[in-house]
Amino acid sequence: MDKSLKSTLLFSCVLISLFVSSSAQTCSSYTFSRNNIFSKCNDLPVLNSFLYWNYHPTTGTVDIAYRHSSVTSSQWVTWALNVDKSGMIGAQCLVACQNTSGQVHVYTSPVTVYDTTMPAGALSFNVWNLSAELINNEMIIYATLELPNSRTRFNQVWQDGPIRGNIPGKHATSGANMRSSGTVDFSSTQTGASPSGGGAAGFPGQGRRNVHGVLNAISWGTLMPLGAIIARYLKVFKSADPAWFYLHVTCQCSAYIVGVAGWATGLKLGSDSSGTANQTHGNIGMVLFILGTLQLFALLLRPKKDHKYRLYWNIYHHSVGYTVIILSIINIFEGFEILDPEKKWKQTYIGILIFLGFNAVMLEAYTWYIVIKWKRSSSEQYPSVENGSTIGVNGYGIRSQQAV
Repeated sequence: MDKSLKSTLLFSCVLISLFVSSSAQTCSSYTFSRNNIFSKCNDLPVLNSFLYWNYHPTTGTVDIAYRHSSVTSSQWVTWALNVDKSGMIGAQCLVACQNTSGQVHVYTSPVTVYDTTMPAGALSFNVWNLSAELINNEMIIYATLELPNSRTRFNQVWQDGPIRGNIPGKHATSGANMRSSGTVDFSSTQTGASPSGGGAAGFPGQGRRNVHGVLNAISWGTLMPLGAIIARYLKVFKSADPAWFYLHVTCQCSAYIVGVAGWATGLKLGSDSSGTANQTHGNIGMVLFILGTLQLFALLLRPKKDHKYRLYWNIYHHSVGYTVIILSIINIFEGFEILDPEKKWKQTYIGILIFLGFNAVMLEAYTWYIVIKWKRSSSEQYPSVENGSTIGVNGYGIRSQQAV
């Protein structure tokens, strides 16, 4: 095996890093049409949203303004506190939309089920001075909240979606809409883009999503196809035997172990969310776990090369292995749609796939060149018909019988 081939494979092994981050915005420079002044604000990391507030510790209340940009007349927006849980169920929502008569309608709605149309209802805490305005495609909700038990730190949720005939429809179940939750501390002395407003520190669920995405991109999405490339092309070289086998097993077992860790985090994320996109992603992940486990047991049951069932084992092993690789890549891109990271991270993974694919094509051409060269060399050394000799099935010349 030449040095360039070794360098290529080594570089492939270390080219596996994928991280997710969120972009920052600004809230402090905004001027409200009502000349409201708020002492603190946070740039929420997704859905072009911002939260402003004034906290009154003596009364245990807070004046808030929630601003949601890029809103059309056919959309609803909401901001909510979740007092006892995280996520959508249990959210105590302030909802605003423009009704069919062109008027801005704002009301409260507690969420108790996933497929809700957010009907009006009383919240678990008192709300005063509730109003809203739609200016220059920005919906702003104003309210005064009585904080439960004088607490100041809560889970928060914000969202948008379509409205049809004054009835809010289901919001998107992928991308930024699945990341619009976090925490807020109204007593915080920090202003602007504080830790409670975004990033992994303010999003317990978001941190798990990032870990889930990184683990699966490294394992199923990179190590698994790399192990297949090692097995397919290195075994052509006699000098790489049996090293190619141990490299292949190490790569695939590492991919499986890391992949199971990613799958486990996915189970928790799946129990905390809903939607068709998540179900599809989760179902493919379950299939990958099952097939990967079967491959691991197949390794333990691998028959010897000369065993009569070895051919069938090879067919099974190759077909399941390539199926896992294809489904892995599909599911990683499903994950990108759900996680909605910056474009550069999706482009980075596409670059890794292009790199692996390019090397696979080059190695495919090179191994075919080697095989054809060996065949020509063998045919020249043991010609099929020359001076009455023939080539045997094992490649050794067999002298023909002399006539009696």
